[in-house]
Amino acid sequence: MASWNSVPLEITYEVFGWISFVSWSVSFYPQVILNFRRKRVIGLNFDFVILNLTKHSSYMIYNICLFFSPVIQKQYFEKYGFGQMIPVAANDVAFSIHAVLLTAITLFQIAIYERGSQKISKIAIGIVSAIWLAAAICFFVALPHHSWLWLINIFNSIQVFMTLIKYIPQAVMNFRRKSTDGFSIGNILLDFLGGCTSYGQMISQSIDQNSWVNFYGNIGKTLLSLVSIFFDLLFMCQHYLLYPNKKAVISCKLNKEGADPLLKSSDHPESENV
Repeated sequence: MASWNSVPLEITYEVFGWISFVSWSVSFYPQVILNFRRKRVIGLNFDFVILNLTKHSSYMIYNICLFFSPVIQKQYFEKYGFGQMIPVAANDVAFSIHAVLLTAITLFQIAIYERGSQKISKIAIGIVSAIWLAAAICFFVALPHHSWLWLINIFNSIQVFMTLIKYIPQAVMNFRRKSTDGFSIGNILLDFLGGCTSYGQMISQSIDQNSWVNFYGNIGKTLLSLVSIFFDLLFMCQHYLLYPNKKAVISCKLNKEGADPLLKSSDHPESENV
C-alpha cells in the first residue's frame, strides 16, 4: 500500500475530508429540525427520502467493507496495483453510517407527522424493491468465487445510480409548487460545501500520488460529489432566484391560518405524478 509523499497534501486531504464529513453530516439536521418544529412534512418529497435511504445504505456497505476488510483490500490492490492507496477514508465511513441513521429518522418523521395528501409513489417503491432484489442476487453470484470486490462495486454502482435520480422528485416538486417551502435550504448549502471539499480531498490525493486511479477506482465518490454539486446549485437557484416570493406568500398564509400551506390544486398533482 502506498504512503503519502507530501505532508502538506496529506494534511490538506484530512482537512478536506473532515470538513466534508461535518458539512454532509450536519446537512441532515436542518430538515429534521424543520420537520420537528412544524410537526409536518408537507413540502418534503417522500420519494427523495426513500431513494436517499437506499443510496446511503449501499454507500455505507461499500465504505465499511473496503475500509475494514483485508480480503477486499487485497483484491483492490490486485486490480489497481499495490502501489495505490485505498480510496475510502475514515470520514467516508463515519459519514455514511451517520447518513443512514439521519435519513431513517427523517423517514420516521414522515410516518408520524402531518403529510397532507403526499405519499411515496409506486415508482419509487418499485425502484427500491428492484435494487435490493438485484443486490441479493449479486451476493449469491459472488459467493462461490468470493468476488467481494466485484460485489461491493455493485453497491457502489447502486449508490451512483441513486445519487443520479434521488434529487429529481424534489426538484420537480419544487417546480410544480413554484415554491421551496417545507424543504430546508440549509441542507442544500451544507451539502454543497461537502461536495466541494470531498472533490478537493480526491484531488489532493491524486496530486500526491501522481495518479488519477483515485477517481476511477472509486467512481462512486467522484460522481457523488459532482452530482450533488449540480443539484445543489439547481436547488439554490429555485430557492433564491425562481421562487423566493412564492415562498414568502405561502409562509405568511401558514402563519395567519395555521393550516396546510399548500394550495389544494398543487397537492394532488405532486403526490400522483412525482
